[in-house]
Amino acid sequence: MPRRVALISVHTSPLAQPGTGDAGGMNVYVWQTATRMAQRGIEVEIFTRATSSSDAPLVSAAPGITVRNVVAGPFEGLDKRDLPAQLCAFTAGVLRAEAMHKPGYYDLIHSHYWLSGQVGWLARDRWGVPLVHTAHTLAAVKNASLAKGDTAEPMLRVIGEQQVVDEADRMVVNTDTEAAELVSMYNADRDRIDVVHPGADLGVYAPGSRERARAELGLRDDETILTFVGRIQPLKAPDVLLAAAAPIIERARRSSRRVRVLIVGGPSGSGLDRPTALMDLADDLGIGAEVSFLPPQPSPRLAQIYRASDLVAVPSYSESFGLVAVEAQACGTPVVAADVGGLNVAVADGHSGLLVDGHDVEEWTAAIEGLLATPDRLAAMRRNARPHAEQFSWEHTADDLLASYSAAMASFAARNPGSIGAASARRAARRWRRVRPKVAVGQ
Repeated sequence: MPRRVALISVHTSPLAQPGTGDAGGMNVYVWQTATRMAQRGIEVEIFTRATSSSDAPLVSAAPGITVRNVVAGPFEGLDKRDLPAQLCAFTAGVLRAEAMHKPGYYDLIHSHYWLSGQVGWLARDRWGVPLVHTAHTLAAVKNASLAKGDTAEPMLRVIGEQQVVDEADRMVVNTDTEAAELVSMYNADRDRIDVVHPGADLGVYAPGSRERARAELGLRDDETILTFVGRIQPLKAPDVLLAAAAPIIERARRSSRRVRVLIVGGPSGSGLDRPTALMDLADDLGIGAEVSFLPPQPSPRLAQIYRASDLVAVPSYSESFGLVAVEAQACGTPVVAADVGGLNVAVADGHSGLLVDGHDVEEWTAAIEGLLATPDRLAAMRRNARPHAEQFSWEHTADDLLASYSAAMASFAARNPGSIGAASARRAARRWRRVRPKVAVGQ
């Protein structure tokens, strides 16, 4: 194992609340994997861009984890699309931090998202250590399945991603589907790609009393609750859920039943251009009274929202994995999701939820209404949801990440025998020989 790892997350801090601005599943991924590595005795330093003058340069975020807030450009008012212009300043901050230490201070770099990959690539060459990269999302994939009214990712990003794919010592992806996309769309070397499934905090996201959860949230016991959790932007398609729910709500009214839709999250990306668009849509559909909008929630309260829900919808146009789907199932709540990206791994179709092919509103209405009309099937999915989610824990993710790190260090040392990274790999091998468990002869 490495002694010390530099994680680079340029455009969003792992300390930010997921669902706000550009913070989302990547934030959760970086933080959760960092804490698991720190628990294994690995020092983790996370480089991110300072977004407030009150951000301390160094934050001891948890035992073994330091967050470095690098000043690069104005603190506020920069959209993610503006950040390529600040990569030079950010990279200078990263290199200066390492320059304060003796050579070999970091054993490995792990960059998250293409902006970070650009920084990690330069730091890799300067420090003489391997670079592992996780894209999280890919421009070519997003552009191939754009939501109506959404903005295509620019060629600048496509080119930047290609450069990082060509330079990274290893790539970590969420699913086999993502690995195939890297190979087909970016001509990546499959032998340098490791498939590592993300996870969920199975201690926080766990089954509990639906009645208690609803009481805590101020929701009625006699309501059917359909929930969307995520950033409010066309890519995540919350509008598909609203349009699909409208006829369900209308039919429920006629039979004196109650159906409520919860939308949990804040505007992000191209959704910032029309921050009230989803509220306006609910009113236009005539269901404004049955739709509740909640801001992004901390994990314990989000778990209560999952427990209070009858179904959680993940209608995204593109999703490299779908952490929301796993979190909801970990709480015992079935998921209806679009059959895109990694969602066919995160959701066991027909077992812990349903996958819908495409985004046709009538098909989504039929899928949701069909489940609600078959209580026995829905109850079986509730029972199956938690066992399915238990396959995806952050502990498993950390184990597989460290295996990828080990492979990156070994191959880098073999290609660069005189490098600092080779010395780090030799030290790691000596540490492993000292601490590996003794095995009796014959075992």
